[in-house]
Amino acid sequence: MNNTKSQPALPDRLSGNPRSPHHVAECFEHNIGIRLNGKERFDVEEYCISEGWVKIPSPKALDRRGQPLLITLKGTVEAFYS
Repeated sequence: MNNTKSQPALPDRLSGNPRSPHHVAECFEHNIGIRLNGKERFDVEEYCISEGWVKIPSPKALDRRGQPLLITLKGTVEAFYS
C-alpha cells in the first residue's frame, strides 16, 4: 500500500467530537491507537497525554442532548498511529 501522505504529529490533547476545539480532522484520516496504563483502549473519545486522562462514553447514561456522558479515567496515556 503506497501511502503518499505523511502522518501528522499527534497533539497532546485530541477529541473525536468535531464540535470540540481540540478536534484535529487531519489526525483522523489515519487509525489512532490509545494505551491507558499499558492496555490498549478502543472506546476513547478524548485524551490528554500531559494531564494523564482519557474520556470514554458511559454505556447507558445520556446528557440532555442525547449524547453519552463521558467518564474520565486517569493513568499513563500513550497515543500512536496503528
